Amino acid sequence: MKVGCIDFSETGLFAPIFNDFIQQKEELKPFYHRYPNLEAFQDQIQEKSQHKINRDVLVQVLENQYTQVSKVEEAVKKNIENLGDAKTFTLTTGHQLNIFTGPLYFHFKIITVINACQQLKAKYPEYSFVPVYWMASEDHDLDEIKSMQADGKKYKWNTEQSGAVGRMNTEGLAELAANIAGQDSIFYKAYAEAENLADAVREYVNAFYGQYGLLVLDADNVQLKAEFKTIIHDDILKNTANQLVEKCSTSLDDMGYKTQTYPREINFFYLKDGLRERIVKEEGKFNVLNTDISFSEEEIEKEIDEHPENFSPNVILRPVYQEVILPNLAYTGGPAEVAYWMQLKPVFDSQHIPFPILLPRNFGMIIPNRIRHKIKKLKLKDLDLFVEREVLKKEITKKISAQKLNLNDERQQLNTLLTAIRGYAGDVDPSLAQMTEAETEKISNAIDKIEKKMMAAEKRKHSDKMRQIDEVKDFLFPANGLQERKENFIPYYKADDKFIKKLIKAFDPFNLQFHIMRWDG
Repeated sequence: MKVGCIDFSETGLFAPIFNDFIQQKEELKPFYHRYPNLEAFQDQIQEKSQHKINRDVLVQVLENQYTQVSKVEEAVKKNIENLGDAKTFTLTTGHQLNIFTGPLYFHFKIITVINACQQLKAKYPEYSFVPVYWMASEDHDLDEIKSMQADGKKYKWNTEQSGAVGRMNTEGLAELAANIAGQDSIFYKAYAEAENLADAVREYVNAFYGQYGLLVLDADNVQLKAEFKTIIHDDILKNTANQLVEKCSTSLDDMGYKTQTYPREINFFYLKDGLRERIVKEEGKFNVLNTDISFSEEEIEKEIDEHPENFSPNVILRPVYQEVILPNLAYTGGPAEVAYWMQLKPVFDSQHIPFPILLPRNFGMIIPNRIRHKIKKLKLKDLDLFVEREVLKKEITKKISAQKLNLNDERQQLNTLLTAIRGYAGDVDPSLAQMTEAETEKISNAIDKIEKKMMAAEKRKHSDKMRQIDEVKDFLFPANGLQERKENFIPYYKADDKFIKKLIKAFDPFNLQFHIMRWDG
């Protein structure tokens, strides 16, 4: 792939807090720890080395989870073994268990941590770096994961299950996989043979990325939750995180940034098969919403101690859980994730847990040959692709038209004339000046109308060009959203079985810009 890059701020698509983070604005620096460049990892390694992690439990859990995988690559076995060594560290990304991986950026996240680990190994050869995909297996928002789009067509998993999505059975997904990817596909095998969605996702993610040493971790695990007991107790009984995040969020709000998430007094759900509901404190009792489950303070302390697996952190404390159980140096996410992590630093500081480097995922747009040819015919530059559709049509029409399509000079001349007339009329009678001003506005509106009709008529003369613009914009910005956030990777992979390898080669994890990739597919 040929790759071009442009600054995020030039696309007009990213929030100010993300752009300012990328540009290292001074006022945002207190909200994160270290800026994501290769040199920053030296201090991060030293700091994380001092933070105690139960590596034995982590290795044991991963080895057990990988017994469910049909083929475990040597790179995966080696990385699991390496995690037992104090000189091995992880770089982590996380994502929901969207069917068939969901949008393209799922892969961009994973490729970012794979490539970052490779670059870190080259710079710090005395250490080992392991890419990790943290499955959001405890999430219960089924609506967000049960549909996907490929080649503009939407597919949906029809199921009415509830609770943590990772524990759901995969009934119906194998049939859907046969329809979308074929019965010989990686997806069909994973969905047909797995007992639950988490096992299926681990199977197909390993099939795509196991050769690169990527580890897939399901943190819905009693042994890992036991490492988190202290913080579960602290949040449910003392509400520490709520107070700290609220204060930090207020500071960001006062600076004009929009905060991404909101803490609660208790930032845990109660988790059972088919159930994930918030815990709230009401009249001295700890109640599980929408159920008849209730605990006294003594009872909930005992429940935490004896069954930590029944407590599932929300978006505020999931990052803390991750950093408690992993020897992690950096977290890779999108703009919203980077923004909400910046609300959390005081929580890490209060628990004496190193705050990870926030490494934004790679962002990209894939332009196949047929779209590239249209772009070339239209003589569009990379930055032109981000111009709003109708504005782009207007600009191109002006470039290719032999006709004068604006009346700016004439409008200026008329304004000069009408200003003089308003002065004359006002000298005769002040009320006439107001009437003249109203008539002037009518004339101005009429000129605007004439100008728009001239542009519309000229666009019709160049209907082929306008259609090409529509085809380019529809492909790169389906439903006016970024391609990477809408389209699935299956059509690309089916057309080119080296597609993932090409993406890995195209992306640079420390080039914090938007990648535009011209794909020969």
